[in-house]
Amino acid sequence: MNEWISQQSGFAIAWLAGVWASPQQTWAFTAAAIGIGLVMAGALARTMLPLRWLAVGSNIGLMIYGALHPSPITLCIAAVLLPVNLYRAIEVTRLTRRVHSAEVAADHAGLWLKPYMKAKKLKAGQILFSQGERAEHLFLLVDGQMELVELGKVLEPGRIFGEIALFSPSRIRTSTVRCLTPCTVLRIHDSTVRQLYYQDQAFGFHLIDLLASRLSGDVQRAQSQLREAKNELAEQKPVA
Repeated sequence: MNEWISQQSGFAIAWLAGVWASPQQTWAFTAAAIGIGLVMAGALARTMLPLRWLAVGSNIGLMIYGALHPSPITLCIAAVLLPVNLYRAIEVTRLTRRVHSAEVAADHAGLWLKPYMKAKKLKAGQILFSQGERAEHLFLLVDGQMELVELGKVLEPGRIFGEIALFSPSRIRTSTVRCLTPCTVLRIHDSTVRQLYYQDQAFGFHLIDLLASRLSGDVQRAQSQLREAKNELAEQKPVA
C-alpha cells in the first residue's frame, strides 16, 4: 500500500513538474482551474444574473484550456456554450436594469398617468362610487379629501384608488368613497388601464405595489378585528 501511494505521488510530482516546465501548459491548467471554479460557483448561485456571467467566465477559461493543452472536445463544447451564455447574460442584465428603472419610475406613475385621464369635480358630501357598484374606472385624487366610508379611512391628494375592484373576479366595488371637501379627481377607463399595464412596466409595478399594500392592509385589519372579537368573547365568558 505504501509502495502504491509512493508511486502515485511520484507520478503526480512528475506531472506537476512537466506542467510548470511549460508556460503554455501552466496557462492551460490555470485557465482550466479557474473555469472549473466558476462552474462550481455557478452551482451555488441563487439568482440568474450571476449564474449566467459565471457560466460565461467558465466557458472562456475552458476554451483557453482546450486551445493550449490542447483538448479539441473541451474547446468545441466551451465554444458552443459561450455565445449562448453570453447572450442570456446580456439579456438578463438588460432586464434587470429595466426592472430597476421601472421601479423608480413607478414612484411617479401618477404624474405621467394624467394625460390619459379625464377630470371630474365633486361637491362636499357627494358620493363618487358606492359599495356593490360595478367598477369601470381607476381614480386619482387631485384636490380635496375623500373617505372610504366603510373603513373610515381618509384619502389625500395624489392618491390612486379604485384599483382592487378592477382586477377582482367580480369587478364589484368593496367600499363607498365620499367627498369630505370639494374634490377634483381624474379617472381612467378600465380598458385603458389594462393597455397601459401591458405596455408600460412602470405602471405595472405601480399597480402591483398598490394591490400588495392594500391587500396587506386588509389582512392586518382582519387580524386586528379577529383579535378584538376574541378579546370581547373572553371578557364575556363567565368565570366558574
